[in-house]
Amino acid sequence: MILGAHVSIAGGLDKAPAHGASIKAETVQVFTRSQLQWGSGPLESEQVRTFRKGISAHNLEPVTVHASYLINPATGDEELLHKSADCLVDDLGRAHALGAEYLVLHPGSHGGDGEKIGLTRAGNALRGVLEQAGDDRPMLLLENTAGQGNGIGHRWEHLRDLLETLQDFGGVGICVDTCHAYASGYDLSEATYDDFVRELDRIVGLEAVRAFHLNDSKRLRGSRVDRHERIGAGSLGLEAFRRLTTDPRFAGLPGYLEVPGGNPAYREDLRLLRGLRAPSRNTNISNRSPRG
Repeated sequence: MILGAHVSIAGGLDKAPAHGASIKAETVQVFTRSQLQWGSGPLESEQVRTFRKGISAHNLEPVTVHASYLINPATGDEELLHKSADCLVDDLGRAHALGAEYLVLHPGSHGGDGEKIGLTRAGNALRGVLEQAGDDRPMLLLENTAGQGNGIGHRWEHLRDLLETLQDFGGVGICVDTCHAYASGYDLSEATYDDFVRELDRIVGLEAVRAFHLNDSKRLRGSRVDRHERIGAGSLGLEAFRRLTTDPRFAGLPGYLEVPGGNPAYREDLRLLRGLRAPSRNTNISNRSPRG
């Protein structure tokens, strides 16, 4: 697995490659705008040029962009749906300008109307977005969710149904978040890891998996609470990440940390994950214990 992290764009998007290099990432995921507002100015050509040059200089491909958290394609609110569609089209365009290979999206919330209705709305909305965006775009990756509240996407069947709805467009896959999967009830701990992968393959198909978010969980399996924890310090445990990051079926895919603690935590946890690939070189990988 290609190991990286979701890096900050503090100081400007063009600074992100340097942030990635400072934590010894092999790949980076970024936002392209503030997550607290819908609109933003266009990317400046010099900023884009500097970003792409930095990515190449630090060998951080593939680049992944995370879509705005404000986007909700499953909503029944027409104004919110319109804003979401426009924002997602814009995010796809911005990601393309940056040379990103993937754009990750949460499938959204049905707002109390039920999962079936939410999935239908999300499928229809995303079809419209992809038609508008055209073929010259990064691959859209639907991320599994923890199952909090009225969110959709916490079952593999949800993602399968959305992929089937969008199959005419191509260029659509999934991003597997380990904390979300565990919180929603899937057991990818070391003892049942093989069963986890078989179920994922049976329902969605491993060919659809294009990226991972690597996060331990502060809460227990099935809690349906999205609380990320440092690698090996949560209830999921270190051995699950050993199995996942050394699984030859995922060898060429990017895996991004989204753990608390910022760059110091990213740097330490990337070193920890690299140590799982060669445990004899790292005598401290078993010393971390769950917090809280």
